[in-house]
Amino acid sequence: MEILIDNKSGAPIYDQIYSQIKNQIISGSLKENEPLPSIRGLAKDLRISFITTKRAYDELEKEGFIYTIQAKGCYVAPKNVELIREENLKKIEEHIEQIVQLAASCNLNGEEIISMVKFSLEEWK
Repeated sequence: MEILIDNKSGAPIYDQIYSQIKNQIISGSLKENEPLPSIRGLAKDLRISFITTKRAYDELEKEGFIYTIQAKGCYVAPKNVELIREENLKKIEEHIEQIVQLAASCNLNGEEIISMVKFSLEEWK
């Protein structure tokens, strides 16, 4: 598992860890029941406070991406297809919002946007 901390990013460090692990789980880079580095071990590797790493792991566990076995560690939770679908739907909605804003700045109407999407879908097939 690879985590990169960007100190120039405006995102909090715990959120960077959370997002990168979550994306690796969703993409399949991290497999179901795969052990994650210990909280203290990851904190040491990243040279950050273990409290920061713990917060990221707590968020991942709260959202169902990982689970903890007492005295054994944290593991990737079995994929919840609905959870992953919801995450991807949120991403699509964010991209659509960006498309609408950009289209408005170019004076495109809804039909033109839909035409562009249909064209992209035909190319994708």
